[in-house]
Amino acid sequence: MVVLGTIAGRLRTGVALLAGLVAAQASRRLGRGGGTALPGLVAATIAPDITAQLVGRADAGSVVVTGTNGKTTTVHLLAGIARASGIDVIANRSGSNLERGIVSAFLAERGNGARGRLGVIEVDEAALPPLLPALAPRAIVFLNLFRDQLDRYGEVDSVAEGWERMLIADGSGATLVLNADDPSIAPLADAARGEVVTFGIEDDGIARDGPDHASDARFCRCGAPFRYDAVFVAHAGRWRCDGCGRARPVPLVSAHEIEQIEDGSRFVLDLGGRRLPMELPLQGLYPIYNALGAAASAYALGLPPSVVADSLASAGPAFGRQERFRLRDRELRLWLAKNPAGMNAVLRALTAARDRSEDEPKLHLLAALNDGIQDGRDVSWIYDADFELLAGHAASVVVSGDRADDLALRLRLAGVRVDYVQPHRASALDEALRRLPAGERLEVIPTYTAMLQLREFIAAGSGAAPYWATERER
Repeated sequence: MVVLGTIAGRLRTGVALLAGLVAAQASRRLGRGGGTALPGLVAATIAPDITAQLVGRADAGSVVVTGTNGKTTTVHLLAGIARASGIDVIANRSGSNLERGIVSAFLAERGNGARGRLGVIEVDEAALPPLLPALAPRAIVFLNLFRDQLDRYGEVDSVAEGWERMLIADGSGATLVLNADDPSIAPLADAARGEVVTFGIEDDGIARDGPDHASDARFCRCGAPFRYDAVFVAHAGRWRCDGCGRARPVPLVSAHEIEQIEDGSRFVLDLGGRRLPMELPLQGLYPIYNALGAAASAYALGLPPSVVADSLASAGPAFGRQERFRLRDRELRLWLAKNPAGMNAVLRALTAARDRSEDEPKLHLLAALNDGIQDGRDVSWIYDADFELLAGHAASVVVSGDRADDLALRLRLAGVRVDYVQPHRASALDEALRRLPAGERLEVIPTYTAMLQLREFIAAGSGAAPYWATERER
């Protein structure tokens, strides 16, 4: 009976793999998303244990990256470091981060073998607890925890509690890579069964006066309010609790002497005591946190510090995250923004230089708001985003998406003149480009599904590769 069961299991796995590969080919031929989810859904339906089987074939182990914002960029940066260190990588680089997306990514790489390969896997924050046993990672990276899709996730406290229960139950001893600056993330160290590597910012010169009004971490688990000596992004900073004495740990991997430059950032990376000058080709503090998360993960894996610094400095953007294009002899830059914290980070990155100098050119914007399942049906979050930062900085504003009217109203209430409202994404892109003067850049700020739609139009016109193309296909 055991032999028959084994044979049946192998047969089921073989059928699942074949069905998944057929689904991938059909998805690409029909132009239905490039096979980033459907193949995995088909394979996992036929063989429910297929995730553990496929991930287990990456014989260098795997690293899991989770959190609200920055997963795709951090995976992109860490995968680049690993490749530069001579390690081949399997990653769900398209950002499809539910089980079906993870399985699809491994199916796409199945023909290239698994020997010596490292899995670098982005996982949705709510999907991680039930998936963790199948993924069995060497390290788990927790980036941040912000309000996002309340209709699906619930409050951030419930997500943090779920993560803590998951770690207590997990006996694997995986290394935890934790954002020390986020008071919802750093306490997960209490549940660690293995090593802990922390990362954060150490530069009070770029600190803000206090947390955002839409801060998602106001109270410690003891019930007392958090106090801050420095705030960097939203509620992330140097925090402490006067009630129980809990405080932000000194990070092992950190960024110092931060300077925002045109289309990038400079800082000094402290990698476990070794200080390395860095220039990152991405604007804003969020990408610095992503770079720190990737560097801390590389440190946990024992990758060479010099390779870490060189790889980060030469990294391009992940798809839709400050990705740049040339279309109709015009330059465009794409900024994904899907919740209040993410939108505020984009708005501050775009307006910081303009706040410092009146000589900076004004912005030309295309903003798009959708309310699909992947975006979250509830779009009231736009009233927690600080669109007022744009007031006085915008030369032209085109608004699009399924909820274009809602976004246009929010912008007008923020004191931002809206020039054109067009729900149809391709038509809105045409109009925004028509209004863009020669030599200037269009900043495109969409939510998730709007970003996929707009990027498809932009890629088709500019000759860029589809977002789902693997490194070998680019």
